[in-house]
Order: sequence, then structure tokens, then C-alpha cells
Amino acid sequence: MSEPRIGVLVMSYGTPASLDEIESYYTHIRRGNPPTPEMLADLTGRYEAIVGGVFPLRENTDAQVAGLQAALEQIEPGRYTCYQGLKHAQPYIEDGVARMAADGIREAVGIVLAPHYSTMSVGSYIKRAREAAEQQGIAMRFVEEYHLHPKLIAALTDRIRAGLAKFGDETPVGEIKVLFSAHSLPERILEMGDPYPQQLLATSAAIAEAAGVTNWQFTWQSAGRTREPWLGPDILDTLQEVRTAGAERVLIAPIGFVSDHLEVLYDIDIEAKDIAAKLGMQLERSAMLNTDPLYMETLAESVLAAEERG
Repeated sequence: MSEPRIGVLVMSYGTPASLDEIESYYTHIRRGNPPTPEMLADLTGRYEAIVGGVFPLRENTDAQVAGLQAALEQIEPGRYTCYQGLKHAQPYIEDGVARMAADGIREAVGIVLAPHYSTMSVGSYIKRAREAAEQQGIAMRFVEEYHLHPKLIAALTDRIRAGLAKFGDETPVGEIKVLFSAHSLPERILEMGDPYPQQLLATSAAIAEAAGVTNWQFTWQSAGRTREPWLGPDILDTLQEVRTAGAERVLIAPIGFVSDHLEVLYDIDIEAKDIAAKLGMQLERSAMLNTDPLYMETLAESVLAAEERG
């Protein structure tokens, strides 16, 4: 008799599937409060700038879920079934858990497409998934972080090396300023002893050492537009600071993100590059992980490890 299948709930932030869904998506992020016309116009403009009416962003997450399924099949054929659960778009986290239950899944592992743990990010996904799983009678374990997984570091190191190569062989690595970045969070996480900033620094240091990079620093990006203070400095301010200090070439490595989406395609590729051009700097960006085989293996091995811990 074969062992019962294990469900794998793959969670991520979510993104609209089309321009028509931006308002409902934004309303969900704002906990049911519709955005003002100005806010909606601003967000819609950002999406239009990067997708031009075509919306491939959702496909990235779908492909990652499929990639994890394939990686798990390679390790233990027929053992795992992946389900998607999004924080702010359909299928919601609760929908993914309900589909597991409908398929007869009684044991599962939850993992977020984000390597670094914060109570305000990964922790909030886990809370919703745990509550939904309990309601459905599913025993669910969780992967809380994988920020120093050797294969993740290897994949990111490869991207740093490829990014440095964009400046040409004649440019010494030491003359290229590497800025590791991640999504900012409200400053109050520091009072909570949240591990998020330390984990990001640990990942940055591990990649820098593996890639032979010494001229680097960490910075924040994409802070929310709320009244409370967010972690800084912001990447746009950092660009001005490093230019003042003499930097002419900058490589941005958004290691807090694992796929191409708004915070990368707009905040870096459009906004940051515009600032860099005005400052007279050459700015390049490292490629995102998306469905990199090493990243898929990182996720698969993390799922297995969580199940084995019991």
C-alpha cells in the first residue's frame, strides 16, 4: 500500500492577473478599503509601464509552483502535490488549503516564496495557513526560512558574477559597488527582535564572500506609503550617497525577491535606473531566480527537511 500523498502549500504575495484586477487587488492589500483615485492611478501607471497591457507577472509564480512540483517528483515520485496560496489574490491561501482538503490531503508542508523570515511577512502567511489547515483537519508543518541554504547561495552567487560581467572584463570588481536590497518593513519590527534584517545581512555576506565581492552594502527598497517609519536607507537615497562617495558603477542585487515583479521591474529597472542616469552612473541589476534549478532544489529540499522534522 502506497504512502498517502503530502500536500505542499506554496505561498506568495500575489499579483493581479490583468490590469482590470488592479483595483480589487489594491483593495485587498488595504484590508477592504478601496484606494483613492490618485493611488489607483499611480499603481496602474506602474503596471502599465512594465507590462504594457500584457500581464506575465502571474505566470512567474505559476511556473515556480510547477518547478517545485517537478523538483519534488525528481526526489520522491508520486509523494507530493503542490497547491498555490496567495496573500492578496486568488487563489488565496485559504483556497489552497481547501483544495488540499477536497483532494483528501491530511498532511502538508507550507513554504513561502521568500527566503527570509519576518513576523510581518512570512509569519503572516503561516498564521493564515495554520488557521485554515486546522479548520480543514490538515496537519501542516512549515518552512520558516531558507536564507542560507547552500543551493540558494550558489544560485544567487552565479547571478552576482553574471551581473558583474555586464560591466566588462576591463572593470576591476572592486570598482563596482554592489547593493544588496530587499523589501523594507515598518521599523517597529526592530523592537520585536525580528530576525529579518539579520537574515538579509547574513545572505548578503555569504554571497559576497562566495563571489569575491568586498565593495558592497545593504539597502532597503519599496517601502510602503504609510505614516509610520519604515526601515532605511531607501535604495534611491543610497544611490545618491554612493555617487557622492565616488561610485560610478553599481550592481543592484535584490536578494529579498525571488522573481520578476513590480518591485524589481519598476522600482529598480525604471525608478532606480532613472536616478542613476541622472547621477551619471552605470547601473545594472542581477537576474532574478524565477525557476532556476538550484532555487527549485532549495525549495524541494526545504520541504523535505520540514516534513522529516515532524
